[in-house]
Amino acid sequence: MSDNTVRIQDDLYEAVNGEWLKTAVIPEDRPMTGGFSSLDQDVEKTMMSDFRAFAAGEKTSDIPEMKYAVALYRKVMDTQRRNREGIAPMLPLLERLSAIKTVDELNRQAAELLLMEVDLPLQLSVDADMENAEKNSFLVMGPGIILPDTTYYAADNQQGKQLLGIWSDMAAKVLAFTPLSQTEREQYLADALAFDALVAKKVKSKLEWSEYYKCHNPMRVDDVAACVAPFDIKKLLTDLYGEKIPDTLIIYDPKAVKEMNGYFSEENFPLYIHWAYVRVLLKSTAFLSEEIAALGKTYSRALQGVPADPSLEKQAYQLVSRIYAEPIGVYYGRSYFGEDAKRDVVEMVRKIIETYKLRMKKNTFLAEETKEKAIRKLSTIEIKMGYPDEIKPIWSKLVFDENDSLLTIMTELISIRARDLLERLWKPVDRTEWVMPGHMVNACYNPSANDITFPAAILQKPFYSLKQSVSENLGGIGAVIGHEISHAFDNNGAKFDEHGNLKNWWKDEDFQAFEELTKGMIEQFDGIEYHGGKVSGELTVSENIADNGGMGVTLEIMHTLPNPDFRAYFINWARVWCMKAKEEFIQLLLSCDVHSPNVLRANMPPRNFSEWYEAFGVTEQDQMYIAPEKRISIW
Repeated sequence: MSDNTVRIQDDLYEAVNGEWLKTAVIPEDRPMTGGFSSLDQDVEKTMMSDFRAFAAGEKTSDIPEMKYAVALYRKVMDTQRRNREGIAPMLPLLERLSAIKTVDELNRQAAELLLMEVDLPLQLSVDADMENAEKNSFLVMGPGIILPDTTYYAADNQQGKQLLGIWSDMAAKVLAFTPLSQTEREQYLADALAFDALVAKKVKSKLEWSEYYKCHNPMRVDDVAACVAPFDIKKLLTDLYGEKIPDTLIIYDPKAVKEMNGYFSEENFPLYIHWAYVRVLLKSTAFLSEEIAALGKTYSRALQGVPADPSLEKQAYQLVSRIYAEPIGVYYGRSYFGEDAKRDVVEMVRKIIETYKLRMKKNTFLAEETKEKAIRKLSTIEIKMGYPDEIKPIWSKLVFDENDSLLTIMTELISIRARDLLERLWKPVDRTEWVMPGHMVNACYNPSANDITFPAAILQKPFYSLKQSVSENLGGIGAVIGHEISHAFDNNGAKFDEHGNLKNWWKDEDFQAFEELTKGMIEQFDGIEYHGGKVSGELTVSENIADNGGMGVTLEIMHTLPNPDFRAYFINWARVWCMKAKEEFIQLLLSCDVHSPNVLRANMPPRNFSEWYEAFGVTEQDQMYIAPEKRISIW
């Protein structure tokens, strides 16, 4: 996998992954391959084979909810019925939306439409309260937009104009299946674009969303109601909850709520209703005929540079793996995740946490009382490894009538999930809930729960293997574990205490010192040229802090090993981040993703640590060199 034509001292990523990059083939139905994506492809192949056997009656599972997933899989595979029905299953909802002529009529139906995933003038949800992570709160934010980010709407952004053209062409072709006349279709499309343009001026950018602690903006419900009128949010809440409605709402997107009349009013109500019509139609295409479903993916394919749709059975598996995520994750974990590996990785997590505590004690910019609070936060991190022990009751409620159309079934399942989420408002937060299923190739830190989740599917080579050396595993899954723990102390996570509450537990001078180091991390990445664009150090800072922390803590553990192989550590670190992607997808990530490009994730963190220079004899003549005074190690 290594490229001998590139010196590792000049480009770690290319030296390790160069030969693979020359020959790797990106699947036609994916935007990338390598690293996380290759593992995901392997998991998908395994699970597709199992679902094929389930559907044929050749295999069974002792997990009761799996039978619903298999039934839905068969339903998606029944293209004869879907093709015969065409757009017919969608017409009742489209006719219902077309019949809504006033804001008052919308207000009367808003609660029902919310449960059917029709876009309202506001996005509404329920989640853990940031200031009191034991309870749930009702969340309010602005609507979604067509383009990936508000920055795409700038007058000089040619990519945005091109993407809007592709979206418009797709929407026009899908609208042609509806009973609307040609004149009506043109009006609906023009109005949808006009409403979207108004929304884009009010909602947050990806950069603003990246500072997620700023989402906690409590407002009295009466004040919110005054801002968003004529949309009647109090009636919607009453329709959902009866007489007992929350007296305070959490506004995630204050400008969109406080200036909602900039996009929603009595005067431009037709723009809204036509926008909602087009939006729900496009969201539903995947559950209609094959022809309509293929048309409905045109924009997302263009956005990611993907030339082809997945096969029918892959689409079927991908859908059911989202709808029945937890049961399928538990099935995957029980079937393919070894208990020996689980014990080994859990022990690694504990070792990393203990080492993190030692590093906190040796920290040079924190006062003793701040160190003690940081160590307390580390001591209370919950570890979720592999897959849940039990499946939550909601998954057994996702039942349906197999005689219904696929769209009717999906509408019902979406409504059950939506109602379950909204009903959590008056219940305590369930901290045993997993935010990622066992078959997902990923990992995460949840600041509101102060927990880390490592699904079974990521615990494979190159991240982890019982057959890899300890040094390789530390450079793979070890550094990823350290990365997730470091999110507890990044520019967002640092705002939350050990209970997951948004609370300032820092001495002012300590936090100022941390912010200075954070500025250094921003500057280290900001403006690096990549594929014709530039990396935003501000957008990616939280992930860069986490990569830096994950490397720092695992390198410390390396020094405690009887025979540490620092070269193997750094080589496997680079191997984890190998990725080959479509140019369109690279541009999308560069503009919107809070993670730095993979080549920088491989090459930038090592330069901050002396072990890198010692392992490969890197000097100031080499490109992978940073002067000592410019090296940053925060945690």
